[in-house]
Amino acid sequence: MLDAPRSPESRRSAQSLATRSVIVEAAQRLMLERGYIPTSITAIAAEAGVAVQTIYNSVGGKADLLSAVLDLSGAGPDSPAPVPGSLPARYAEARSTAEIVRILVDWIVAVNEHTAAVHRVIVQAAGVDAEVEKLEIRRSTQRLHNYGSAASSVRTRNGLRSGLSDHEAAAAIWALGHPQVFRSLVTDLGWSGPAYRDWLTKALLGVLS
Repeated sequence: MLDAPRSPESRRSAQSLATRSVIVEAAQRLMLERGYIPTSITAIAAEAGVAVQTIYNSVGGKADLLSAVLDLSGAGPDSPAPVPGSLPARYAEARSTAEIVRILVDWIVAVNEHTAAVHRVIVQAAGVDAEVEKLEIRRSTQRLHNYGSAASSVRTRNGLRSGLSDHEAAAAIWALGHPQVFRSLVTDLGWSGPAYRDWLTKALLGVLS
């Protein structure tokens, strides 16, 4: 049986998504190779084979492109990590605090490994570009908010340390799993992936329970 033909709106939507994907991938290549400041919108347009205005229409300005590059790096086709929205469901299925921490560590390790290079670009650019500074703060706030569901899940299993609020627990997860901590320990100081994972697991269990 032949599939029903797609509507013009559906075809346009698919084409728009494909164009956006090409643009973000081009921005990723150039920003990681050259850095944020030296990479112009014009250069990205040339790399992607589109008009400059197409970039603004499809993705937005340069900081929007960097935000999309961060998303692509963190949840691209080669990333094994689940999207943040799926984590609460996995926490709910966990049977113990240790299992919640394992899920959390899997997520933090995978995302930090995939986004380390992009976060370096963000840190470098945030010092000279106000829009990137806002992006860095916004993403940092999102991480803190997302970790609140992990803290709440630990509490529902009576696994949270006495006197530690959900907000304080989320802040502890945020601090220990911060991209800068990963970059300092693994990228700069040469810790192995397994060593970082083992440290993060022990640190989270020690702080939360």
